[in-house]
Amino acid sequence: MALSCPKCPSSSRFGIPQTQRTATASAPFYHFSIPKRDLATPMSSRTSNNRKHGPTCMREAITPVPVDEEEAPLENVENGLPAVRSNASWNTEVNSASGEDSTVSITVVGASGDLAKKKIFPALFALFYEDCLPKHFTIFGYARSRMTDGELRAMVSKTLTCRIDKRENCNDKMEQFLERCFYQSGQYNSEGSFAELNKKLKEHEAGRISNRMFYLSVPPNVFIDVVKCASKSASSLNGWTRVIVEKPFGRDSESSAALTRNLKQYLEEDQIFRIDHYLGKELVENLSVLRFSNLVFEPLWSRQYIRNVQLIFSEDFGTEGRGGYFDNYGIIRDIMQNHLLQILALFAMETPVSLDAEDIRNEKVKVLRCMKPLILDDVVIGQYKSHTKGGISYPAYIDDKTVPNDSLTPTFAAAAIFINNARWDGVPFLMKAGKALHTKGAQIRVQFRHVPGNLYKKSFGTDLDRATNELVIRVQPDEAIYLKINNKIPGLGMRLDRSNLNLHYAARYSKEIPDAYERLLLDAIEGERRLFIRSDELDAAWALFTPLLKELEENKIAPELYPFGSRGPVGAHYLAAKYNVRWGDLSAEH
Repeated sequence: MALSCPKCPSSSRFGIPQTQRTATASAPFYHFSIPKRDLATPMSSRTSNNRKHGPTCMREAITPVPVDEEEAPLENVENGLPAVRSNASWNTEVNSASGEDSTVSITVVGASGDLAKKKIFPALFALFYEDCLPKHFTIFGYARSRMTDGELRAMVSKTLTCRIDKRENCNDKMEQFLERCFYQSGQYNSEGSFAELNKKLKEHEAGRISNRMFYLSVPPNVFIDVVKCASKSASSLNGWTRVIVEKPFGRDSESSAALTRNLKQYLEEDQIFRIDHYLGKELVENLSVLRFSNLVFEPLWSRQYIRNVQLIFSEDFGTEGRGGYFDNYGIIRDIMQNHLLQILALFAMETPVSLDAEDIRNEKVKVLRCMKPLILDDVVIGQYKSHTKGGISYPAYIDDKTVPNDSLTPTFAAAAIFINNARWDGVPFLMKAGKALHTKGAQIRVQFRHVPGNLYKKSFGTDLDRATNELVIRVQPDEAIYLKINNKIPGLGMRLDRSNLNLHYAARYSKEIPDAYERLLLDAIEGERRLFIRSDELDAAWALFTPLLKELEENKIAPELYPFGSRGPVGAHYLAAKYNVRWGDLSAEH
């Protein structure tokens, strides 16, 4: 279903076609042609070469670029270069050198929720604090709750903090940011409420080219209502409109496909930004850099040298009142099908043609399609039970008042995944995710094969795993990359030790690591899709897990119970042992 624009002879979705720009009193438009290669001209030197260095701040993006007038003559242009966008993605903004001609309006739908208060507004403030937002921007909160602009600002101000390396002018920056924040109350399925929002947005845009971004921080059952109303009543008519969608993206292949179909009634694929915040974490972003820019690793990245790969996620707390939401999804849908699988795809993909978003996502889709669908024999599920430790009693999952007493929803899962291609054939990729475990963290562990005919095997006894090299990428907390190697202990004897070659981020870099939401929000504003999930990628991910999930639920398979604060169910150890693997996070050092 397309939205008709009263100023255009044809219909359009969230915008107007490139070749039919029209003039208004406040913003003149011009019709001229530019070669396709020039539409992708980088906004600054940092964004050249397909954004090889990641997103750049908008203050850098508006740096004037010299233009050879003989090569690109333009007539009737008096106030700078008019905006030109590719019809496919509206990805490149070419505004006047001063940046005065456009504005960005960010609407947080579901502004009164925890995600908005704890993550989205603080991330937007951090971008503002670092001068990464454009000169003209407005932030609107939208929710059903009755609230004034002042009440929204008071709510948001409680969660804002300044960068540890730039404490000066913190209060001034907060005041400036909060002055840009406004609120509109309304129902999620009300076109009238979104029309009121549209009216207020226009007032703040003041006749400039309006670029609009909607962040859907709402339950998935209202996604379509919000998108429908925004498309009909609050989309931009002379700039781009983008929508960020939070997980879950359905519960299985069928519901995910239905959600995608419904979204595409009102949006083009390149307007949909499916966010997985784990892809915005610093160490996940560094994964491809580590692999593709270091000669020492790239030749080793295959079945010839790697024995197994482990992707481990653990939380040391339970559902804590979120049981109602969690019980409808479980740990497999909540963590494994998205966070861990996305990391696995980045880890295992072939070298992309370039660092362009589509080239990277193409390779991720290819490797996902090479994976075998999960079967029950390669999966262990668990659920935490009550436990008393140190005189403190910890509740069971079913003790949560929002969880049914007979719930079989897993709070823990471990799985072995295999990739049927020449690079990874036979290598087990072990995933493990759980709540109420003994520690909190996320890590990738790459265990290399044993050295053939190791001359020093007597020094390690029968436990050859002690001699195995291991690359560990600690995603959180206390970010680090370290490689375990064997070396001789100083002295007259021949005693060997296992040591770490360690890159500890806190020790090496003084700058604070940005929150994942900061990176992803900046990418969405700039139209960079590299860290967002494409629809065919989502289809391939659900194809792996849907048969398993249906079998678990249809056969009512009971999870193995494990004590709160433990290392998880015993079955996870048997699953690893089945493939001659030990979980790296359970070694003596941990």
